[in-house]
Amino acid sequence: MSLRPTLETRRATPTLEGAGVKLHRAFGFQDPSELDPFLLFDDFRNERPEDFIRGFPWHPHRGIETITYVLSGSVEHSDSLGNAGTLGAGDVQWMTAGSGILHQEMPEGNARGQMHGFQLWGNLPSSQKMTAPRYQDVTAADIPEIVDDDGTRVKIVVGTFWGKTGPVDGIAADPQYLDIYVPPGVKKTFPVDTYRRAFAYVFDGAGAFADASAPQGVLLEKEVMGQEVNIRDMSGDRTLVRFGTGDEVTVQAGPKGIRFLLISGAPIDEPVAWHGPIVMNTQDELRQAFKELRSGTFIRPAH
Repeated sequence: MSLRPTLETRRATPTLEGAGVKLHRAFGFQDPSELDPFLLFDDFRNERPEDFIRGFPWHPHRGIETITYVLSGSVEHSDSLGNAGTLGAGDVQWMTAGSGILHQEMPEGNARGQMHGFQLWGNLPSSQKMTAPRYQDVTAADIPEIVDDDGTRVKIVVGTFWGKTGPVDGIAADPQYLDIYVPPGVKKTFPVDTYRRAFAYVFDGAGAFADASAPQGVLLEKEVMGQEVNIRDMSGDRTLVRFGTGDEVTVQAGPKGIRFLLISGAPIDEPVAWHGPIVMNTQDELRQAFKELRSGTFIRPAH
């Protein structure tokens, strides 16, 4: 077994998206090979409805998959194919845009006016860019959760982990999407297949991933549950951790524990032509997509 080194840690940056939604972007619109097959990751977390209520009105997608995971509040969605519904707390929507879809996503807060969720964009290979669009809507109750003897909890959205398989299927990049909580002071190692590119996104608590390259946090050491924890190597809230090659990821949880997403997928290794919500392989394909969008022929008829 070989431990994946930490290539980089960086904080998500404040961004305005949609009709004025305040969110934090961990990566996106940069070098698409860096985390291939993943293109973008947003954390939309707000305490005030005015920071998210205008939502993400009608917009197109082609050539990618969008993965929305809601932690609190809800998101109402509808599209040009007549689909409509609501994602509640703990629910996931895996949308394969394929040949093209127009949709909108309108977040609503919980009883206290709070909203929290994530959106990940996954690329599609050239052979599936123009596949028929489809949704996989998954309720929180359908997502398996494993609780280990030390209190570690893992929710499996997609992929197989510790003998359980998540409910999403048929994805091109063979991804694994895990929501992990490690209790205070616990050191835990998680397997990640060597052929996958992998990253973690910390959204609660803090912890030290092996080989941390960008130390963050207060400069002191503590003993947590009988173990020395070097707080200066902690990756805290809204931190992206990008890993190198190997087949294991190790984290040492801090004094308050750590919760993070561990996401990995097989790289596609194809050219990327990208503008906004449309991702193709060549500039000609990209120009054709926007030409169809202007002419009203973007949406393919259902077969």
